[in-house]
Amino acid sequence: MEIILLQDIERLGSKDDIVKVKDGYAQNYLIPQKKAIVATETAKKILAENIKQRAHKEARLKEAALEIAKKLENQKVIIGAKTSSSGKIFGSVNTIQITEAINKKGFEIDRKQVILSEDSIKEIGNYTAKIKLHKEVFVEIEFEVVAE
Repeated sequence: MEIILLQDIERLGSKDDIVKVKDGYAQNYLIPQKKAIVATETAKKILAENIKQRAHKEARLKEAALEIAKKLENQKVIIGAKTSSSGKIFGSVNTIQITEAINKKGFEIDRKQVILSEDSIKEIGNYTAKIKLHKEVFVEIEFEVVAE
């Protein structure tokens, strides 16, 4: 039986794939669990249209992410932190503080988009962080941690 997968299924295929499986597997497991639908001609046409629309929408999102990346590329962020006399930070600088500093410059970045190159930042200095704007668009931003 030919089916269209509605979600990724390990060792079978990914979402929107058309695959052949045994009738019992499709009728007793995949279709009742809403993991697949029967691949009729109508369902195949709907799938093709959905893929086409999703590709168009994805292209617009990527284009918008590239514009934001160009604006973010040469930005430098300064983050103030309480420090000891030796330059060690009390606590550490995390993605929340970096996100707040970037958002103060007029961007809308979620903290989950920020990827730190180091596990924890506990000293004053210059660092870089990657920002994932889209699944294919990353931008590196430099930030400096200074004593308050």
